[in-house]
Amino acid sequence: MKHFKTYLLIITLITALFTSQAQMAHINSEMLVQAMPETIAMSEELKRIGQDYDTDYKSQATELQVKAQKYQEEAQGKTKEINERRIQEIEELKQKLQLYLRSAQEELQKKEYQLLRPIIDKAKKAIEDVAAEKSIKYVFDSSPGKGLIVMEGEDLMSAVKAKLGL
Repeated sequence: MKHFKTYLLIITLITALFTSQAQMAHINSEMLVQAMPETIAMSEELKRIGQDYDTDYKSQATELQVKAQKYQEEAQGKTKEINERRIQEIEELKQKLQLYLRSAQEELQKKEYQLLRPIIDKAKKAIEDVAAEKSIKYVFDSSPGKGLIVMEGEDLMSAVKAKLGL
């Protein structure tokens, strides 16, 4: 009888283990998103936009460099006031160029977020749909630094708080 109880306990534990595993799954969402054709199209669009910004930046930087070189060559023949005004102008142009670079980077980041959000939402919806079709209650994201994607099991928070008298 003692062995029967032990076997019954082992069978119960194994059954519970397989049942709980059937309700859990994992996926690397980053790899999924990278494999989607929308991500490839997004990358190409961001690359094109980045190249446009880069071309504009290089053009403005070249203009600044040419103007600075011209002012430096002409400095000997100009008055102190004119040279000071030209130095001020060059400094303002440098600041505008730095501002343009920051602005371009910010715009590129905003565009990336704007394009990436629907792709991530589509992937998440597909994960949720597949989980529902397979009766999976928990889907963990195996991407580094990620966590739970789908959670349909019982939340024990209120019961544990009640147990603790909270």
